[in-house]
Amino acid sequence: MEAFTQHTGLVVPLDRSNVDTDAIIPKQFLKSIKRTGFGPNLFDEWRYLDHGEPGMDNSKRPLNPDFVMNKERYQGASILLARENFGCGSSREHAPWALEDYGIKAVIAPSYADIFFNNCFKNGILPIVLDHATMDTLFEQTEANEGYKLDIDLDKQTITLPSGDVISFEVESDRKHSLYNGLDDIGITLQQEDAITAYEAERAKRAPWLFNQ
Repeated sequence: MEAFTQHTGLVVPLDRSNVDTDAIIPKQFLKSIKRTGFGPNLFDEWRYLDHGEPGMDNSKRPLNPDFVMNKERYQGASILLARENFGCGSSREHAPWALEDYGIKAVIAPSYADIFFNNCFKNGILPIVLDHATMDTLFEQTEANEGYKLDIDLDKQTITLPSGDVISFEVESDRKHSLYNGLDDIGITLQQEDAITAYEAERAKRAPWLFNQ
């Protein structure tokens, strides 16, 4: 998993509440357990004017000109603004996979569904929680200023605005450590590799029949 330490990126405002995981990546695309290849179908039903199916050439599909992520000014955005309860619905981990594959590095919203929130940290995405008033300000400034960018510093737990104003955010220490060091659940486990190897060797001596010895 790629570590998240500091990121400066273009912001795209998705001004919708209760965006569920089926909207983030529709069910017909859940055909793979690989973490890549889902970006072209992120927000598929909103992003395109036709009905998407696996195997379609997305480059030839008609785009919805009214969908915010299709607007020229937001191309290349890597920070997503959202409203409350983002990532609700089913627990599919494909949702953060699709966001990450598209290029989203951080999501900023007033609240998230718990499973989606946890899955973001496990897949290299930083989900930031800010109050409604601050979110309103960010939406207003993003929409009013083309090319609006934010600088996010995970170590300092700050967001620096183009004006120079700084917003602080909270993040649990364990999650911060994992994301900052690029550690998913397997990576965290492998930090104890020496202890695991030593335990297995000792266990093999005491119960060799469990190890076919």
